[in-house]
Amino acid sequence: MSTILLTTLNARYAHSALGLRYLYANLHELQDDTKIVEFTINEQIQTIAEDILRHTPKIIGISVYIWNASQTAELIEIIKKVAPDTVIVLGGPEAGYTPHRVDFSRADYIISGEGEVAFYELCKEILNPVIPAKAGIQLDPRVYPKGQVKLEDDDKTIFIKAIMPDLKAITLPYRAYSDEDVANRTIYVEASRGCPFECEFCLSSMDEKVRNFPLDELIEEFEILWQRGARSFKFIDRTFNLNMTFANRLLDFFLSKEPPYFAHFEVIPDHFPDVLKAKISLFPEGSLQLEIGIQTLDPIIAKGINRPLRLEKIFENLQFLENETKAHMHLDLIVGLPGETLAGFGRNLDKLVSLTHSEIQIGILKNLSGTTLSRHDKEHGMIYSDTPPYDILQNNNLSFEQIQKMKRFARFWDIFYNSGSFENTVKLLWDKESVFNSFYAFSEWIYTQTLSTWKISLDRQITLIYDYLILSHDRETVEKALTEDMSKRPEKTIPFFLRQKTLENKNKNEKSVTPKRQANRI
Repeated sequence: MSTILLTTLNARYAHSALGLRYLYANLHELQDDTKIVEFTINEQIQTIAEDILRHTPKIIGISVYIWNASQTAELIEIIKKVAPDTVIVLGGPEAGYTPHRVDFSRADYIISGEGEVAFYELCKEILNPVIPAKAGIQLDPRVYPKGQVKLEDDDKTIFIKAIMPDLKAITLPYRAYSDEDVANRTIYVEASRGCPFECEFCLSSMDEKVRNFPLDELIEEFEILWQRGARSFKFIDRTFNLNMTFANRLLDFFLSKEPPYFAHFEVIPDHFPDVLKAKISLFPEGSLQLEIGIQTLDPIIAKGINRPLRLEKIFENLQFLENETKAHMHLDLIVGLPGETLAGFGRNLDKLVSLTHSEIQIGILKNLSGTTLSRHDKEHGMIYSDTPPYDILQNNNLSFEQIQKMKRFARFWDIFYNSGSFENTVKLLWDKESVFNSFYAFSEWIYTQTLSTWKISLDRQITLIYDYLILSHDRETVEKALTEDMSKRPEKTIPFFLRQKTLENKNKNEKSVTPKRQANRI
């Protein structure tokens, strides 16, 4: 039995919910009667409800995100039907910002904002109410200022806007990671919250300023995680390299350790002082990943969405990272930004491929509640889906059909380029031609063969790219490239016609904490 149960539906088992652990760490005297139970979006919702209610909780706190919003709404409905007295409290970006495009009206409370203190105060009030009636809830005015607690339109759900907590006062959550988490899940961490920029498609732009956690305490907690066996740390800070004091100390923490380890940081592309470059260049191969949000290389498009863009610095830094470090880069481009054409996107992709061989993640523009992106709807004819992930359907520059084709392009790009499985072979697709135009033609052809973008086995992938390339290349060149690529793969995944050649070049597989995709690109 648990008085309070904290839960969410992760995208996959290997992920972990840092937000739940923050709530747990800050429940003080209520912590002993609280339990964290995580699920995945692929599990049966009724089974999840059964597992949750087996703990007979009085309060269920659920973190809601874009990837689990629909499933969470179904889960709430089931719980409220079979256990109507159970109090359900929602938090997370998908519940905390309005308008809600998924029906959360059966939840009792929704907390908007950073919930460490707010959730604790709410739980105390629910468990020991001053006034029994929910609508008359009496909460600490220091946490819930006047006017920040209100009923939703349906007069059932209470929507609470929490003030930002003092990051120096809240308890850090890292000891709430279990031994199973440390052994089997990604360990998410953060050194700061907020973002100084105002990019209109991003919820982080809603924060007024960047706030930092106490650095000494943070390093101490990371050391404890390390001693427990954690070797993969994913920082969720939006602007890791904004504060050089923090960046240098955290990089020094990892550089002082014996590999193997894997650290992921999200960085600003135009801010790499010499001292930062020097430290990054010291990281061994496979140990450091930098996520770099490019989104667009068009200054006019960037200005239209309030995104800063210093191209010369960006190109300079990308070339440094590519040529003088062993860091794995993960770059982002977005399809469908207001005013950007398909040709413009293509130029962006061509330029990035010329600068780096690292991953280039192609995303489709999403219109998240809480952002200001909707101000472009009329001028640019922006039309979005009303179901998660709220992706763009069409605009004045891109038809619905073109958007659909680019979604398939993005998926096939991930399979054949980002995976690293075809590092040599994929380059034959474009030779000296436009990367975008060549891969666009390839993606169109693949779809005529598969009529799907999912469940394409590696054997099938190899056959597809082989069959396509021999239409324009000699067989020996294609087989040589494929043989080099497949030498990295286990023997059983290699088609018969390549197997003998590949066995001659096959490398030994060594245990590593570097994620599979990043290891493929080493």
